[in-house]
Amino acid sequence: MKIVTYNVNSVRSRLHILEHWITEFQPDMMFMQETRTMDSTFPEEFFSKLGYRSYYHGEKMHNGVAVAVKDRDVEVTYGFDDGEYATRVQTLRYGDIVILNTYVPQGKEMTHPDYETKKKFLKRVREIIERNLEKRFIWLGDLNVAPEAIDVTNPEKKKQHVCFCEEIREIFAETRRGLTDILRKFHPKERIYTFYDYRVKEAVKRGIGWRIDHMLASPEAAERAVSCNSDERVRECERPSDHVPLTGEYDM
Repeated sequence: MKIVTYNVNSVRSRLHILEHWITEFQPDMMFMQETRTMDSTFPEEFFSKLGYRSYYHGEKMHNGVAVAVKDRDVEVTYGFDDGEYATRVQTLRYGDIVILNTYVPQGKEMTHPDYETKKKFLKRVREIIERNLEKRFIWLGDLNVAPEAIDVTNPEKKKQHVCFCEEIREIFAETRRGLTDILRKFHPKERIYTFYDYRVKEAVKRGIGWRIDHMLASPEAAERAVSCNSDERVRECERPSDHVPLTGEYDM
């Protein structure tokens, strides 16, 4: 089973990339974040022509989560138990497999109210993880946290950043407790990034980035993982997202 997470930063703006990439890689499930479109304008027909059924929930110009699924009947729900963050949280169930797709709030600044929202969001995710830790469970998406110094360029300069400060990394560590970082399972010491800021000239070529997109798995799912990689080539395409796809393959 090939599973992908990709912050597309506007799904309708990335169709030229998605068509080429999906055709080449042929994922079974392609999870997306920051689709930035209302449900009425989501490009469902585009994915259908590629052989995928799409499930999505978004809003104009902001947020949005989606998944394109090939040849599988799945159940998909949105938001936390009370429906909060319906355009940032998507849960897919396929048999005994549960996949949580989230677009975690970035947080803006440590003094901004959005940073408190980010912390509360992560604590709510922990509740979902605890209910599913004994299952074949995967948490993926743009999680907006770089867990270790190896996950950012110039970590000493980013100690007050909302995606790398000590507090948010501690909260993230508690949120993901019991889950395996699938990329690190296969690449424990490599500097691999999933986000390259538009404002940084030749960021990919210069190796200036962040690893904030993740694929984390329960013990039952992690032992079935056979590979995990990011695809930096996508960032060099015409009109790219500032993120790149993170792919995982599982024997399940």
